[in-house]
Amino acid sequence: MWRVGLDEAGRGPCLGPLVVGLCAIPADDISLLVEAGVKDSKDLSAKKRLQLVEWYKSQMESRGWECGVNICSPQRIDAALSGDGLNILEVDLFAECINSLSEQLSENVSILADACDVNPQRFSDRIIARVKNWPWQQSEMESLHKADSIDPVVGMSSIFAKVTRDELIEKLSQQVGFSVGSGYPSDPNTKKILDKLVTSPLPHSELRWSWATIKNKWAEKYDTPPPIRNDSINIQSTLFD
Repeated sequence: MWRVGLDEAGRGPCLGPLVVGLCAIPADDISLLVEAGVKDSKDLSAKKRLQLVEWYKSQMESRGWECGVNICSPQRIDAALSGDGLNILEVDLFAECINSLSEQLSENVSILADACDVNPQRFSDRIIARVKNWPWQQSEMESLHKADSIDPVVGMSSIFAKVTRDELIEKLSQQVGFSVGSGYPSDPNTKKILDKLVTSPLPHSELRWSWATIKNKWAEKYDTPPPIRNDSINIQSTLFD
């Protein structure tokens, strides 16, 4: 039996990507995650998260483990907000992760996702409706709230998502020449720099233009309506090992 876990990082920020992480290991190896100290990414230091990612990847070739991240750009997020909404976007992102698994994970698989919907069963149903060739033989899928704090496989997927998003936010800070903080609207560091990124004629590309935080900042600075992002722009990358 294979165990697959999925979780996201970056649903709420007003800048930067939304990242979905995936972890896939044989069920017999779950104890190794526990022994290594895998937990919900929020309960670990940045240093420990990096160490666990390095440790996991060092085990992959010998044990056949898999992992991946699905990076969703602010452009795609804005397009979703003007379309089917954020919950359906996350359904799509989770399904894309599952569809990127190798051929060896097409049967005898138990998938657990951290539910991004108030109705966990609806979240699962929507995901598997988008999974190629589902139902898989002797396989199942379940979604739970706070699965990242309950299950170490989902916890490891949350670590992949968090580490990837943090790296991208750090890269953004280096590109603009100042720290952008965490990207969350409540972060004082992020609040301080929005004036520099919300610029005319177009806000910075890494901002989520559809977020109320960005629209309000635009209204503070300019008399014109905030620009609407061209939803034909759909930048995304999926990285799997």
